[in-house]
Formats: sequence, C-alpha cells, structure tokens
Amino acid sequence: MTLTVRDTARLLKVSEKTVYRWISERGLPARRVGDQYRLSRADVLEWATSNRVAVSPEIFVEPEEAGPLPTLVDALGAGGIVYRVEGVARDDALRSMVSSLRLPEGADPDFVFEVLRARENLGSTAVGDGVAIPHPRHPLVLHVSRPSITLGFLETPVDFGALDGKPVDTLFVILSPSVRAHLHLLAVLAFGLHQPDFARAVHARAGRAEILREAEQVDSLRPARQAAATAQGGR
Repeated sequence: MTLTVRDTARLLKVSEKTVYRWISERGLPARRVGDQYRLSRADVLEWATSNRVAVSPEIFVEPEEAGPLPTLVDALGAGGIVYRVEGVARDDALRSMVSSLRLPEGADPDFVFEVLRARENLGSTAVGDGVAIPHPRHPLVLHVSRPSITLGFLETPVDFGALDGKPVDTLFVILSPSVRAHLHLLAVLAFGLHQPDFARAVHARAGRAEILREAEQVDSLRPARQAAATAQGGR
C-alpha cells in the first residue's frame, strides 16, 4: 500500500513537517514521484519499529480486496517441512530455522532472525506440548509475497520458556505479507494442532506426504466446524 506524507503523518501520529524531517534526517524510506514523496506501508512500519516510534492501529488494517486466505496445506506447501534442525539453545534453533526458510530473493536472513528473536524476547511463542510458533511481531516488515508456514523438527529439544515447562522440539514459523493472513494462519494452525490425526503426525515426525495429507484433512474439517459454531450461536 502506497502512502502520501499526509497518510504517513496520520499513521505515525505526528505532523507532516516531522515526516519530512524524518525522511531527510532519520532515514524514513521514501521515493520521489514528481515533487511529492511516496512511502510503503511496510517500510514505514519497519522503520517505526526499529526507531521505537508509536504507530496508529490503522496501519494494521488490511484492504477489503486482500484476496483469498491460504489453507493450512497450501501454507505448509509454500513453507516446507524441515527435519533435523540443529541448535542446542533457542537462538541457535531459530537461526537454523531461518537458514531453511524459503525467503524472497534479496531478503536478509540475519534481519529475519533478529525479527524472530525480538518477538521471542517479548514473550515466548511456545504453545505447550513441545511446540512453538515463531513469527514476526509485525508481519509486514518482511516483505514476503505469500503466506507460508515452515515446519521444523529440532534435533535437540530446547528451552523456549513454555508455560508447561516442556522443552520445544517442533517449530512452526509463520511468515505473511499481511496481518489478515497472519492472524488467519495462527487460527488455522491452532485448530490443526487440536485435531488428533494432524497432531499425531506432527509429534511422530511423520513423512512430508503424511503431514500434508493430515493438513488437508484439517482444512476439510474447518468449514464444517465453523458452520456448526455459527448455527449454535444463532440459537
């Protein structure tokens, strides 16, 4: 989404004069179009995050025409499944996972690692039973073109500060071009991990084909469950 200086000032809750000053003095990314500046929403959010500048919640609102949301099997197909991920501590495991991610051309793996580590430092993404779901705090900062979930199995269980006290041996790394898709994937994955067959395949470190087959089954169950919940709520 392209922003004007006025849009950017509103989203950063400052004056237009301050935005111009930040462009010239503090490296706020912008490009000239004629005699005006244009800014990328993702660049503004990344810059604001790095510079500890508060943003309006409006910056996370997705356009209505954002397109179809991914299924679990499609997201796993896009991200891939990785076995024998090395690392004897949390950050080691995260760095190893980053090296296995299918990042866009030109993406900086070190930056991706720092984004994931920063999120973990805010609060563990471990959800219990040996599973963690590392993801950026702000999905837009990574400039990925499509949503993905990369499933990684660790060689050595590591401490992620899980509430149940169990070390983590399974990582689902979520990358998304939008907040909408990011929240959707979190919901889909949470639903999947509560389905016995998918959870069993994951904890057994089954082969790729079996895990994807169970993910497809999860996708087939969700519409039925949502319809049932809607009907229940309408009574």
